[in-house]
Amino acid sequence: MGEIAVAAQYRDGASRLRNLRQAGCAKALTPRHDGDECLAVTINTAGGLTGGDRLDISGEADAGARLAMTTQAAERAYRAQPGEIAEVSVRLSADSGGRIGWLPQETILFDGCALRRRIEVDLAPDATLLAVEACVLGRAAMGEVVTEGIFEDQWRVRRDGALVYADALRLSGDIRRTVENPAALGGAGAFASICLIGPQSTVDPLLAPARKAIGETGGASQPRPGVLAARLVARNGFELRRALIPVLGVLRERPLPAVWTY
Repeated sequence: MGEIAVAAQYRDGASRLRNLRQAGCAKALTPRHDGDECLAVTINTAGGLTGGDRLDISGEADAGARLAMTTQAAERAYRAQPGEIAEVSVRLSADSGGRIGWLPQETILFDGCALRRRIEVDLAPDATLLAVEACVLGRAAMGEVVTEGIFEDQWRVRRDGALVYADALRLSGDIRRTVENPAALGGAGAFASICLIGPQSTVDPLLAPARKAIGETGGASQPRPGVLAARLVARNGFELRRALIPVLGVLRERPLPAVWTY
């Protein structure tokens, strides 16, 4: 069990930590860095997730503040006992003019894993969200193959109380068969979902640059004004990360936190 709650405020010309609460296996560091955003790096000291584990993470960006949340390393979802499932709950919010980034590194799914994740976001009308979740099906360099398991991922983003973005993914049972299906992942061993939501004047011009950065690894679309969604797929985690970092750099309009490139 673990819990992290981080809040950032805008004060004296920069975004600064307003509140930090942590409990159980979940920890957060706020390293010094160049830039005007508050950075929170989360750590799961348990070393991974398995059936019955639960992580609750929340992040708040006050009016005008920038908060970026990432992870120290890739998360790992290990084999679970029958009938047990690990749960991760992420709740984010940004007030007027605020910007919040949910930028965890990859989640590695191991054979027999059971993981349910839910991301809930509430934005003020002129606030901005950049969120990414990347998944890797086993470690290719170790010869690992994921044949079965459960992985559920649900995203809900509301702007001024109205639902503007919803996404759902479920892999269950014979995962390998789903992965090899040409209508699904087509044999890819890694994939990522991205959404950028904010003022139309800042989000919409980034669609063309995002598509250029993605290239042959996926695609990007604009479901509605001020909402940009993208998918990337790759043979393995290394190739996915190599494609993902430039795309996120374009959408952030600044480099990723340094932990992504250590």
